[in-house]
Amino acid sequence: MNRWLGKSFATFVLLPFCLLMAFPFVWMLLTSLREQNTIFNGPIIPRKITGTAYKEAWTSIQFPLHFWNSVWITSVTVIGVLVFATLSGYAFAKLDFPFRNTLFVLLLTTLMMPSTALIIPLYLELKSLGLLDSQGGLLVLYISGSAPFAMFLMRAFFQTLPDELIEAARVDGGSELTIFRRVILPLTRPGIATVVIFQFLSTWNEFLIANTVLRNTDELPLQPVLFTLMGQYSTNWPALTAGLTLSVVPVVIVYVRMQRQFVAGMMLGAVKN
Repeated sequence: MNRWLGKSFATFVLLPFCLLMAFPFVWMLLTSLREQNTIFNGPIIPRKITGTAYKEAWTSIQFPLHFWNSVWITSVTVIGVLVFATLSGYAFAKLDFPFRNTLFVLLLTTLMMPSTALIIPLYLELKSLGLLDSQGGLLVLYISGSAPFAMFLMRAFFQTLPDELIEAARVDGGSELTIFRRVILPLTRPGIATVVIFQFLSTWNEFLIANTVLRNTDELPLQPVLFTLMGQYSTNWPALTAGLTLSVVPVVIVYVRMQRQFVAGMMLGAVKN
């Protein structure tokens, strides 16, 4: 009885918060299906549902091209960050080498600088390297800027694994790379899923750096291009919300696919042996 009352009370408390969090997405979806002249003076649920805004968003901003740019840039960034984060996180957590703690602290200090404060020096550095106005230069900034935080997360996951597993694999003659690939990585899937979700969200929704580094419109990812749908004096809200709704689909897919591993990763540190 007490357990049922506890669940009922938790549901009663959390339900309003869930509705509050879901309301912006519901409003965006309904706005994308209504007519332009009923945005602010019509009912919340449109009387007439139309998909014209999706067709307009698809054609007016070359949506398939920029959607593919976002998929390509985000995928390469996530893979690159995972490679650097898992390797360096394992080294800082399980290997003993000179100045390990000093190097780790130095890498963490890069997290203290806001990205907006580094825009100008990064812009000048890319220009001097000949990587300005290229997706390659953007990938360099994304991977190098995100790797320290991902490394910090992965190091925490690697530290939860017992050292006896690694020592036993070494006794069996396994190299460090073999131990890392066959023993450690399969046990850190929750950590990998956490890094993938965080990195996918931050890269997919990134606007400022991409809009600064890339001047060729055809190479821009989706988010800076969606911003162009906002006018100075008027905005086509159905087309804008239609584009935003389409851009949310990959995020939902990634999160749903990795939800269990993500929750397991968040709960990993809650229980200790």
